[in-house]
Amino acid sequence: MRQLTQLPDRALSAHALPGRAGVGFQAEHAQDIFGAAPAVGWFEIHPENYMVAGGPRLAMLEELSARYPVSMHGVGLSLGGGEPLNKNHLADLKRLVDRFNPAMVSEHIAWSAHEGLYMADLLPTPMTQTSLMQLVDAINIVQDFIGRRILIENPTSYVALPQNSIPELEFISETAERSGCGLLIDVNNVYISAHNLGFEANAFIDAVPGDLVGEIHLAGHERDANPDDNVLIDTHSRPVADPVWDLFDRLIARIGRRPTLIEWDNDVPGWDVLAHEAALADRHLERAVATQLEAAS
Repeated sequence: MRQLTQLPDRALSAHALPGRAGVGFQAEHAQDIFGAAPAVGWFEIHPENYMVAGGPRLAMLEELSARYPVSMHGVGLSLGGGEPLNKNHLADLKRLVDRFNPAMVSEHIAWSAHEGLYMADLLPTPMTQTSLMQLVDAINIVQDFIGRRILIENPTSYVALPQNSIPELEFISETAERSGCGLLIDVNNVYISAHNLGFEANAFIDAVPGDLVGEIHLAGHERDANPDDNVLIDTHSRPVADPVWDLFDRLIARIGRRPTLIEWDNDVPGWDVLAHEAALADRHLERAVATQLEAAS
C-alpha cells in the first residue's frame, strides 16, 4: 500500500465525521438548519457548487462549517477518465479544503471529461488493470496535491461494460490499497447494481473490507420509466427503500457504525422529511452498536 508523504498539520481536520447520520446540505433548507440547529451529526456538500470567489454560497458554507462537521463529496474530478486531471479544478478544490478544513473529502469512480469537453454526468470507468493503474495515479495526484486522504465511492452500474475484466469489489479495494485512500460504500448503489447486473448484493456487502470503509451513503431509487426495462435508476429522489435498509443493517452489523449520509438531490422535500430519514438511520446505527455490545458481553 502506498503511504502518503508527511502532511502539514493544517491538513488535519479539526473535526472528524461522527458515526452518525448526516444529510446533504441544500440551500433551501438553510433557514431550518441555521434557525433550529437540528440534531444532525454532519452535512455533506458538493465542492463544485462552492468554487466561486465569494457571495452567499460561501457565506452559507462558512456558517455551516462553524456549526457542524462537513464532508466534501466531489462530482467533477473525473478520476476514472485516464486523462490528466484538470489543474484549475484541483486548485479550486485545494482552496476550499484549505479554507474550510472538511472532516472528509471523497470522489466518485467515474469520468466526466474527455479532451477538454466536460459532460455533466458520472460516466462508468471500465474495470480493467489499465484503468485501475490510471485511477490509482489520479488518486495519488489528488491526495498529494490537497494534502488529504480521500475516499472513493463504488459506482452505480446499469450495464456491464464488455471490457470489464476485474470484479467491482476487487477493483475498488485494490485501488484503495494501492493508493492509500479509503472507501465510501454507497449501499443504494450496491442494491441497484446487483439488480441491474444480476449479482448477489448480500455477497458483495459481506465481502466489503471493513477496515477501508470511512463512510456510507444511503439514498432512494426508482424504476426506469420504460416498462419493458427492468432497470433501477439511482435518482436520489425518494426515501431509502426497505431492501437498502436491510443491506445497510447487514453491513454495519459486521463492520460497525460509520458516518452515514442520507442523499436526496432531486425532488427535494421539506427539511422535516430529510430529518426523519436521518433519525431513522441513526436508529439503525444505534441498534447495530447495541447488538454488538450484547454479543461481546
